[in-house]
Amino acid sequence: MSTPSSIGRTTPTPLGVLTLVSVVAVVAATAFGGGAAPLDLGDPGAFVRWSLPVLRVLHDASAAVTVGALVVGAFLVPETTRTARREQLARLAGGAAIVWFLAGVGRMLTDFASLAGLPLTDPAYLSQLTAFVWQLDNTRTAVISSMIVAVIAITVPLARTKGALAWGAAASILALLPLALSGHSAASLDHMSGVNALAFHLVSATVWIGGLVALLVIRPSLGTHLAVTTRRYSTIAAWCFVLLVGSGLLASWINIGGIGGLDSRYGVLLILKAVAAVLLGVMGWWHRSRTIAAIEGGAAGAAPFVRLALGEVVVMALAMGMGVAVGRTPTPESALTAPENAIVYDLSGYPDPGPPSSTAWITSWQVDWLWLAVSAIAVFVYVRWALRLRARGDHWPVLRTISWVLGWLVFFYFTSAGPGVYGKVLFSWHMVEHMGVAMIAPLLMVPGAPITLALRALPARKDKTLGPRELILATVHSSYLRVLANPAVAASLFFFSLAIFYYSPLFELAMRTHTGHVLMMAHFLTSGYLFVWVLIGIDPGPRRWSPLALFVVLLATISFHAFFGVILTQSSELLAENYFGRLDLAWMDDPLADQRTGGAIAWGVGEAPTLVLAMAVAWQWMRSDDRETRRRDRVADRDGDAELEAYNRHLAGLGRQD
Repeated sequence: MSTPSSIGRTTPTPLGVLTLVSVVAVVAATAFGGGAAPLDLGDPGAFVRWSLPVLRVLHDASAAVTVGALVVGAFLVPETTRTARREQLARLAGGAAIVWFLAGVGRMLTDFASLAGLPLTDPAYLSQLTAFVWQLDNTRTAVISSMIVAVIAITVPLARTKGALAWGAAASILALLPLALSGHSAASLDHMSGVNALAFHLVSATVWIGGLVALLVIRPSLGTHLAVTTRRYSTIAAWCFVLLVGSGLLASWINIGGIGGLDSRYGVLLILKAVAAVLLGVMGWWHRSRTIAAIEGGAAGAAPFVRLALGEVVVMALAMGMGVAVGRTPTPESALTAPENAIVYDLSGYPDPGPPSSTAWITSWQVDWLWLAVSAIAVFVYVRWALRLRARGDHWPVLRTISWVLGWLVFFYFTSAGPGVYGKVLFSWHMVEHMGVAMIAPLLMVPGAPITLALRALPARKDKTLGPRELILATVHSSYLRVLANPAVAASLFFFSLAIFYYSPLFELAMRTHTGHVLMMAHFLTSGYLFVWVLIGIDPGPRRWSPLALFVVLLATISFHAFFGVILTQSSELLAENYFGRLDLAWMDDPLADQRTGGAIAWGVGEAPTLVLAMAVAWQWMRSDDRETRRRDRVADRDGDAELEAYNRHLAGLGRQD
């Protein structure tokens, strides 16, 4: 049987793990994609061509270590009386963030040199860089990401609490998202789906790889907590594997344009990455089914865990290196053809859908893979929690489950069916999409009571770590939510943000850019959900107002919403003129008339959900009165109606005084 000291010797040092990952990834990247041929614009020189894959590997590896250390420290490692574990992970994340920042800046400089075809020593390089650094997607996203990473590198080493590490983890994942806006997927014809797939791919791969590296680094100090920490990581790794494979398949299909593209160099590299993913899946399954059980059985299981984890890290590093090589390899000629109306495609990112037919509400589809994934995950997790309650004998109303599922189906319909397709080119259809996402879908989601279900289904952690249940409780009882869940604030966010959005440049930015469009849909859904929740929600949260006060808030909101619709129906200026005015749709004669139609839709369609809300608030008011009556009846039965007797004595006393 292995002794603790012998087991500790099987754990490599942090520097050893990082060196292993970097060396293997650099070798794979340079072997498959280093020294790529120069572009037509010119040769930036061998130094730039060979340093690009090395900097990309250092960038990706350090990003993974930063994210992984923060995730493990915030959500996985049990808390003890000492903070040595979190301090070690904070220092590891801070050091990796410094490398991440330096590699990001170096990657941006060499990437621009490669795009411009200029060596770094060329006299014109600096002037070209300052002139175009914010104009090119690759350099602009790199600058934004590096700015976020710089803040992380400064603040994370000072973090000592799990809350501070959790905020650092959120910021580090945020720093990854701009990078999805550059690369092959962003340049593909279906670049909206490509960007979504790449974003999921980046986040899932980074959390998976970085979490395992951080787990190897922190293992000697875990002791008896190794088993529980590893099992928690295994759950996260399983989700990352599913998202990684799904997003990888979608991105690969978009970039190769069909099965025929697999016989190209780009396709071969994708096949090799797929083999590595399958191998990693097998290793993860072995970890979950065998190794973790061995660790839980005694200290002897730690040594096999370290050996298998090191092997998994090597395969991950190979996959990372091949990913860098894929980014440096030209994609095969796509089987897709360019859209006929290039103006529509250039402005919206989607081809001209043609005039809507009478059946377009049902027959027109353009799947938004981001919102499909979000909807599928929301339904899957909810149903899984409900089944968990049923398996242990607890009751959960079926109608709540049906309401939640229908809400997400409605959301998916409005983002991917006719309203989502034509909402990108017609204001009237966009307003239908807005009403569906912000008012109809939340009206079905809120009665599902997902927070109540989560608090009942998720186990409480006794070791003071920030698990899913603890995170939900912290959010529900936070001072931020107390402010946002104030009905007056929620109603103001729901309406005034609507008016500010449409009558500011934000609307045009949301229609023309992928990031803006995603944020627009997220805002519609969250503001609508918050507004409905403060009115009729049954989930725990801040203290709720009386039904009468809620009625006043609802009536005021209805009035403002109707006023907004009336203003649109009488508008004489086109909103987002540089967008809707330039689409040049052959089948659309008057965009301003379409905008007025959208105002009528906002006025008319928006009133139906608010009427349902009013009926729900009235129903809750009646039920609250009924509950109060029953409560008083029970009190009267217990004390012989002492309250009424006291009142009668009071009246009798007043009569005697008179």
